[in-house]
Amino acid sequence: MAVKYIPFFPEPIEGQAILNNFSRTLRYKGNTDVAGRLQRGMPYYEVQTTETVGGDPDAQNLVIRGECLSACAYLKDKGIKVDLVYIDPPFASGADYAKKVYIRRNPKIAETIAKAEEELDIDSLKAFEEKMYGDVWDKEKYLNWMYENLCAIKSVMSDTASIYVHLDYHIGHYVKILMDEIFGEDNFRNEIIWKRSTAHNDSTGFANLHDCIFYYSKSSDLHFETPLVPYSQEYIDRYYNKVDENGRKYLDRDLSAKGLKGAGYSYSWKGKDGYWRCPITTMERLENEGRLYYTTNGTPRYKQYLDEMEGVPAQDLWTDIYAVNSQADERVDYATQKPEALLERIIKASSDEGMVVADFFGGSGVTAKVANDLGRRFIHTDIGINSIQTTRDRLVAAGANFRVMEIKDGVQLYRNPVQTMEKIKTLIPGLKNEDRVNEFWEGYISDSRLGSVPVYVPNLMDSSSKLLDEVMMNRILHEAIPDLPDDVKKVIVYYIDITSREEIEKFIKDDKSTLVEIELRDLKDVLDDVVIEDFAEFSARRATQNLMGSEVEADGYVVEISKFMSDRVMQKINDFNEKGIINSKKNTFERIEPSPDGLELIEFISIDSTSSDGSWHSDSEIKIDKLGYIIVNGKKTKTFWDGTIHSPQKPLRLKIRNICGDETVWKVE
Repeated sequence: MAVKYIPFFPEPIEGQAILNNFSRTLRYKGNTDVAGRLQRGMPYYEVQTTETVGGDPDAQNLVIRGECLSACAYLKDKGIKVDLVYIDPPFASGADYAKKVYIRRNPKIAETIAKAEEELDIDSLKAFEEKMYGDVWDKEKYLNWMYENLCAIKSVMSDTASIYVHLDYHIGHYVKILMDEIFGEDNFRNEIIWKRSTAHNDSTGFANLHDCIFYYSKSSDLHFETPLVPYSQEYIDRYYNKVDENGRKYLDRDLSAKGLKGAGYSYSWKGKDGYWRCPITTMERLENEGRLYYTTNGTPRYKQYLDEMEGVPAQDLWTDIYAVNSQADERVDYATQKPEALLERIIKASSDEGMVVADFFGGSGVTAKVANDLGRRFIHTDIGINSIQTTRDRLVAAGANFRVMEIKDGVQLYRNPVQTMEKIKTLIPGLKNEDRVNEFWEGYISDSRLGSVPVYVPNLMDSSSKLLDEVMMNRILHEAIPDLPDDVKKVIVYYIDITSREEIEKFIKDDKSTLVEIELRDLKDVLDDVVIEDFAEFSARRATQNLMGSEVEADGYVVEISKFMSDRVMQKINDFNEKGIINSKKNTFERIEPSPDGLELIEFISIDSTSSDGSWHSDSEIKIDKLGYIIVNGKKTKTFWDGTIHSPQKPLRLKIRNICGDETVWKVE
């Protein structure tokens, strides 16, 4: 349950969402449904610091796992303002985004896992890992969701802040109208077209090569510095086609003031009478500096050297920034990863050093990483654990100081909302997903006495449905229940968050519009019963070194992992094997068989030598890439993992992340 609600707006102002005065420009079914939520405010939950990176417990850079709405509530409650927002939210495209999972090289029996790059790339595993959005949005719900998020973001923007919203053709034109409503048409600055793809064919129409980025400011007082784009080779070859005696390329420019608005200078230069752009003293200086070029008829022109020019002002068509290719150093194998050059241009244009840059759908962490590189503070928010882990590891490699925080809203057991929703269907005893009830209900449970009992489960991908309040209960009573078959005697309503159980039960009792029994159940009780941690066997010892044929103690400690088991990973591998056997032809399918010690199922190991509980401090860490090479404390190596991790100080806690991203912590005795 939310601790409290934080107002979107500091006070009721004309034209904004206040009681009895909520007006929308964009009309669609349900466009006023968001009014009640805006009046109630943003849900504020307990926020827990789970890790401090860089040794600064008060680090102002934040990596937050949670929804945009709840993150904005936290920021506003703490008085934190952001100066620049870039968001790359889901595009309502119906696409499934997936992370590829790789078996690592086993450090003890490498011959068993001969294929160090063995890839589990199947539909079920993709869905488990990174099916973040899928085809979960209908247009109306998406627009309400975006409207609420944009209002929340605006509430934490400074007076001079700007926002860039990155979308594509699926929904961008609708969101543009939402942004006109929220930020004002007068604060629209640009629609930027980013050519993200090279030419390709499309059999049904013209190939889609671009995304749209809508750029708005909060007010007319904004920070903006026009970015310069390097000259293209075509431009250089066309215009900088002259070379001086020192090999410097230059462009000759007109020094005549003929036809120029404003005053010029009339004098004779080397027998050439004219009306010039500069006084004769400047002309003499240019001559002495070798800056003048003379045409065949003796007319002087100015030499503009290529090596002195920074570039041309960027326009609203960006064709010089390319998508991240498979071999790029910045690639982190994140499905929707955007190039660093794209964010560098935006951040340099609309912020200055020391300003706060926020991304509330942070994905691969490119915004936070580039902001850190450019001397800005950053706030990264995402609901997916893979995003948090990818960003965390990326920032460690970049040498950033930051805190990792988690919003305790009751739905963080699994890696992302889709995974949680899919798991819920298997956790509710007897739940059947059939067409007997409409899409409002998750399914029904067969009861020998009551018959079919419809079950409502909140959609975790739609933040508006997670809270059971009087508005939602009224909808259930007067819209959903009347649509059920006449023989339904009872329904079950699950909730994640509730305004007040006593108030809702009283609301149901006082309504008297139905004879159907309504049972309320807390969904968190279902989720809390299925926490399964991984298993590891390990030992810790003082480090030793060989000195003149004898082992002697050395500085530091060594933790050796001898066995690792993960039921969740093994279930996915078993599913992969079973599906492969069924679909294979002539028994050609090669099963994946992890070794008995299971060390190839480990992706990341960390030692905390600072604290035995509370916020994590990674005093030493190893990440094993998909080829089996280790990244030690953010530094890439060409060394294979040997099953150990070294720590300068005595280890107090050990954290292991499996290849699917689940983390478990153990005390080190």
